[in-house]
Amino acid sequence: MHSLDTAFESAMLEIHARIGSFSPQAAKPTAIALAYSGGLDSAVLLDVAQRYAKARDIRLHAFHIHHGLSPNADQWQQHCRQACAALGVNFDSRSVSLNQKDESGTEEAARNARYAALGALCAQHEVSLLLTAHHLDDQAETVLLQLLRGSGVAGLSGMDAANFAPTLLGSTSLIMARPLLALSRSTLEQYAHEHGISFVDDESNSDPRYARNALRHKVMPTLATSFPGFQQRFARTAQHAQATQRLLIELAAQDFTACRNGDALVVDQIRHLSPDRTDNLLRYWFGSRGMRMPSTAWLLEMRTQLLEAKADAQLCVTHPDCHIRRHRDRVYITPRYEDGHFEAESQDFTWNGEACLHFPAFHGSLYFDADESGIAADWLRGRKCVIHYRQGGERLKPAANRPTKSLKYHYQAMDIPAWEREQLPIVSSGGKLLFAAGLGMDCAQVGQGDVRISLRWQSDSQ
Repeated sequence: MHSLDTAFESAMLEIHARIGSFSPQAAKPTAIALAYSGGLDSAVLLDVAQRYAKARDIRLHAFHIHHGLSPNADQWQQHCRQACAALGVNFDSRSVSLNQKDESGTEEAARNARYAALGALCAQHEVSLLLTAHHLDDQAETVLLQLLRGSGVAGLSGMDAANFAPTLLGSTSLIMARPLLALSRSTLEQYAHEHGISFVDDESNSDPRYARNALRHKVMPTLATSFPGFQQRFARTAQHAQATQRLLIELAAQDFTACRNGDALVVDQIRHLSPDRTDNLLRYWFGSRGMRMPSTAWLLEMRTQLLEAKADAQLCVTHPDCHIRRHRDRVYITPRYEDGHFEAESQDFTWNGEACLHFPAFHGSLYFDADESGIAADWLRGRKCVIHYRQGGERLKPAANRPTKSLKYHYQAMDIPAWEREQLPIVSSGGKLLFAAGLGMDCAQVGQGDVRISLRWQSDSQ
C-alpha cells in the first residue's frame, strides 16, 4: 500500500471518529462525494478515494462544477467525466453562472456558487459527507491570507479537518471533510507522477490579480527559501487557534446561558462581563443565528450603544443581515425588512367557516380556533370584516372584568416591543374592533350562538 493511501485511511479514521458524536450517519456513510475540478489535487483525491471506497463497499460520487469562466471549461468537464468512467466512479456536474463579474469579486462569487452547487448535488444524491482536496499548502495560504486581512482567532484557525458549512453548502446536516490536509502539495505531485494520473491545468491559478494566487506564486516561494517547512508551522498555528476558538465557544455558551431570557439577552447580565467577553458572547450569538461576523469596530459601536442607552430608548443598530434592538433591559436580534414591508392597505374579507385565512400582504395567517369564551361563529360567518394595521386611537376590552384601554396601553402592559407592534394587524367589523394580534379578542363583540371561536394571528416568519 502506498504511503499516501495509508495517510488517507488514517485521516478518514480521525474524521469519522470526530464527526461520529454529532452525525452518526456521516460517520458510517454508505455514500461519499468528493469535489472534483479535474486539477492535480482533486485528481489525486479521486484516485485514492476510489480505492478506499471500493474496499469498503461505499458508493463514491465525484461532483464537478462548471463555472464557464474559462474557454477550456467544457474540455475540463469532459476530462472529469472520462476519468470517473475509467475508475467506475459516479459522476455528476452542475453549471453555475456568476452574478458578479468584476475582478475583485469573481473569486469570491465563484467560490460561493461552487459550494452551493456542491451542496445541492449532495442533497440530490443523498450524500452526507463531502470530501475536498485541500492540502497543507492550502492551509498555510489560508492562515497567511487571514493574517493579512487582520482576522481574529476564528480566521487564524484556518480550515478544519471536518466541519459543517450551512451558509456555503445550504445544508445543516452535510459535513465537509479534508482528508489531505496534512499532506504537502509536493507529496501530491509526486504521487500523481508515480501513478501517471492526468489532470487539467486551470490558467486562472496563475493569475496574480487573485489574492491567493499572489501569495502562492510570489510570497510562498520566498518564505520557503528563508523558512523551510513553514507550512507545517503555519498548520500548528492553525491548530493552536482552533483549540483557542473551541475554548472561546465554550465560554460564550456559558455566558449565553447566563445572559439569556427567551430570545433576548439581558443587559444587566451583560454588564457583568468584560468588553472582550461581551464581544465573544455577541459573536457567538450572531453565529448561532447564522449571521455574518461583524467587525471589531462595529462590535465596539454596538456594545457602547446597547449598554449606555437610556432604559426607555428605542435603540436599533443595523447589521447587514438583521437589526439589533433594545427593549427595556433586553437585546433582540430581529429580521431586517425593506422599507414599507408593513404598510399594507386595509383588506376586506368574510369568514365562511375556514380554519385559516392567509393574508400575503400582511405576511401572516388568521386562524379561527374553537373557544367557549370567544365570539359566536354564526354571528361572524359571512360578516364583512376588515384586516388592517393600527392607525391610532383603537381601544380594546380584553375581558369583562377589565377596563377598555388603548392598544398602546395593552401593548405596554403585555411588554410587546414597539417594533413588533408595527407588524401586528387588527380585525374590525362595522367600525368596531374584534381582534388585535398579540393581544386577543375584544370581549364586547360576542354575538349570539352556541359554537364560539377566537381569532389567532401567526406571522409567516414564525
